[in-house]
Amino acid sequence: MPQHNHAPARICPNCSGFAAVAIATGVRLRDGSRATVPVNCPTCHGAGIVTRPAAVATAKAV
Repeated sequence: MPQHNHAPARICPNCSGFAAVAIATGVRLRDGSRATVPVNCPTCHGAGIVTRPAAVATAKAV
């Protein structure tokens, strides 16, 4: 029985797949929680994966 080989995911070399993060600003809100700012990876725009040409170009730049 044949095995299906799927193409490996092209994980973003800039963020290693952790494309969206929340950075604490240090300011506390009235309820005691911290204010956060959501930030997306500039290379993959928050997707965590990149297209093949972008992955190769970024890997060569490093």
